[in-house]
Amino acid sequence: MLTELAIRDFAIVDHLELEFAGGMTAITGETGAGKSILLGALGLCLGERADAGSVRHGCDRTDLSARFDIAALPEARAWLEARELPEDDCLLRRVVSANGRSKAWINGQPATVADLKALGERLIEIHGQHAHQALLREETHLRLLDDFADHRVSVGDMAETFRAWQAARRRLKRLAEDGDELAARRQLVRYQVEELDQLALAEGELKALEEEQEELAHAEERLREAQLAAECCDSDEGGAMALLTQAINHLSALPGSDRGRLSEALSMLGDARIQVEEAARELHHFAEGTELDPERLAWAEQRLSEVHRLARKHHVMPEELTELHQRLQGELERLEGGDEDLEALEVEVDTLRERWRGLARQVGEARRQAATRFGKAVQEQLAFLAMGKARFEVEILERDTPAAEGMEGARFLISANPGQPARPLAKVASGGELSRISLAIQVVAARHSTIPSLVFDEVDVGVSGATAEIVGQLLRRLGEHGQVMTVTHLPQVAAQAHQHLHIEKHAEQETTLTRMALLDEAGRVSELARMLGGVNLSERTLAHAREMLDASQRPHH
Repeated sequence: MLTELAIRDFAIVDHLELEFAGGMTAITGETGAGKSILLGALGLCLGERADAGSVRHGCDRTDLSARFDIAALPEARAWLEARELPEDDCLLRRVVSANGRSKAWINGQPATVADLKALGERLIEIHGQHAHQALLREETHLRLLDDFADHRVSVGDMAETFRAWQAARRRLKRLAEDGDELAARRQLVRYQVEELDQLALAEGELKALEEEQEELAHAEERLREAQLAAECCDSDEGGAMALLTQAINHLSALPGSDRGRLSEALSMLGDARIQVEEAARELHHFAEGTELDPERLAWAEQRLSEVHRLARKHHVMPEELTELHQRLQGELERLEGGDEDLEALEVEVDTLRERWRGLARQVGEARRQAATRFGKAVQEQLAFLAMGKARFEVEILERDTPAAEGMEGARFLISANPGQPARPLAKVASGGELSRISLAIQVVAARHSTIPSLVFDEVDVGVSGATAEIVGQLLRRLGEHGQVMTVTHLPQVAAQAHQHLHIEKHAEQETTLTRMALLDEAGRVSELARMLGGVNLSERTLAHAREMLDASQRPHH
């Protein structure tokens, strides 16, 4: 419910903070005092269109905020949760600048005006002669009827089944339309998989193939060069070992004194001969271990050529062929399972359609029964509201095509005068009549309504006397199940309220301002007396007002 409304520099209000409670709150004041300001400020917080005229003269901007207690509003909490906004409280804020631009926030987070409106519809309903009213929309009629019938769970199941049915139908249609394309794709992928199956390239095989081909391709060259190097070392004619032996023999033939001076050179030559001999032995061993395998080389080169050919064909790197093979195998499994999926999907579509039809028949029957009861209940309330000659009906409309809401819609019809045909509620000319019809509907739906906060703007237009007192009693009864705020000119209505908010206009230093305040008991008596007898309050008028207040606050049976 609405708990606080803060207004700054709006119309002719400079600054105002109001607190609201549950039950019925009457809003009164002299004509022109600015009762519409309160509803205007609340409307802007709920996403109504804003313009520069909202800003108080001489100010840069108007700042408005409305706080709601949403503990008993699961739809509002779900809306906030879906947008990752805090759910403990609900604060709507709207700032309108003097140039007509506006900004909005929900729980401190920037929001669009559309967000305010969407959330606002889950928080409070405003029924007024000038406001956009939910009761003029036929989808609201169906919701109210479903709430009255108390089959929200069945309606929710039906809507969920419908959405699942339609999603399955769309998938089935796509599969059917893409049948030829899928068949062609299946044939292509099957051919590609078979080709890669024949290649059968194992994980890591490519690297091993490249290394083996490198080894085999250079084997003959390595053998030839190793043999030549060995001959350079140990050949009898001109080999390194033979030449080193000759050098050692020449130095060894020198006289002893010369040989002593060249002993170091002689030692190095001896070491060199040993090293060359070892090198020759290693080269011979290498040559003996090198095998030529031209057939294996040809096979390796052929396999590598096939790998590179397929890689070029599929526009991938050779090392990516194994991953491609696995991916195509997975796609082929899905494509070849498509026929089975198509059959399963056809069964699913049929099952969901029949389930929806069954739920729709059940809900439709419940709606038809509830429509009769709802119409009679509203008709009874209208008789109390000085509209006894009016005829109210709930028309069930058959849909041409299935919908999430079922196979029918609902429309409220009213005939205000005998002999006139019942017409849609939206075509009712009189704002006062529409407000009283709305009141009658809300009284009937109050125990089932998902929105417990209601605002009525001058629902008492055109009524007086005993009928006015009944209007007040009905509003009070509504307030006992939630929160009702009503702008009224009638003391019989205001006296029934649990709280009384008074609005007055006065001038301060050539500036007109509006003041609003909750009245205590004495204040309520004075205001009721003013509403009864005008500006000059007599003791008799005050006594009448006090008696009216006392009588109204006693329990009604």
